[in-house]
Amino acid sequence: MVVRHRTLARAAEAMGVNYTTVARRVRRAEEAMNVSLFERLADGYRPTQAALLVADQAIQMEKAEHDMMRRMLGAERELSGVLTITAPHMLVSNFLVPVFDQFSKAHPLIDLRILATCDVLDLSRLEADLAIRISRNPGDTFKGLRLLEPQAASYASQDVADRITADPTTMIDWIVHDAYPRVPNAISAQYPNNRVRFRFDDMLAMVGAAQAGMGVVPLPMFLGSAATGLMQIPVLPPQSFADIWVIGHPDVWSLPKLTAFREILTKYCKQHRHQFMA
Repeated sequence: MVVRHRTLARAAEAMGVNYTTVARRVRRAEEAMNVSLFERLADGYRPTQAALLVADQAIQMEKAEHDMMRRMLGAERELSGVLTITAPHMLVSNFLVPVFDQFSKAHPLIDLRILATCDVLDLSRLEADLAIRISRNPGDTFKGLRLLEPQAASYASQDVADRITADPTTMIDWIVHDAYPRVPNAISAQYPNNRVRFRFDDMLAMVGAAQAGMGVVPLPMFLGSAATGLMQIPVLPPQSFADIWVIGHPDVWSLPKLTAFREILTKYCKQHRHQFMA
């Protein structure tokens, strides 16, 4: 853990223990093997060659354990036990909640656990059973199913939307995401009177800024249409957006409870596809 996380504090947080406990365990390991595993530096612990060898073996053992656990899970035939789903916050709160409700009612013996996060959890390490991801590249090593092909549009408060609609040649202030810090290409080509005014690292924060009248925000349509106080600006053309996928590890993909969840999820997505496009 110390090799992976570089400091005692981060290793302790990952393990759910106090950092002094980690330090004590490292010292005991060094004494037992009669070897120095780390150089103690001001900015953290630097692993020695011996520590790297130990860490490599530990990683192989961890991988073997996860492989075994996935295969054991894959052998389950009953619709019971824990099912862990991960998905971005904005999908959970603005679209997926009815899916979870339907599934829970249909399969009451399954303990449904939802991890609402934008972090890409490691399905190989069983951090989740299925991941619903917004991505152009959801992961070639996993089994996957494309659920939706969303479009994005431009949204703003009523005053800002009315001003741009009345005069599209006026300067347009944009609110963008740090990961995509530019005005959408299709709009830049048609309306060169653009500038990025704000950059955020969170989609919901961008929505709040647009609701406050601070500018125009490009949003997937399912999110923009559900946001109170935001209007789609019709003179600005829709843009493409990353697809929405459900993915899982091949070892557990065909597990009955995962299959049952995907059936409800895919049916719901087909019924509500209109929310994602113009």
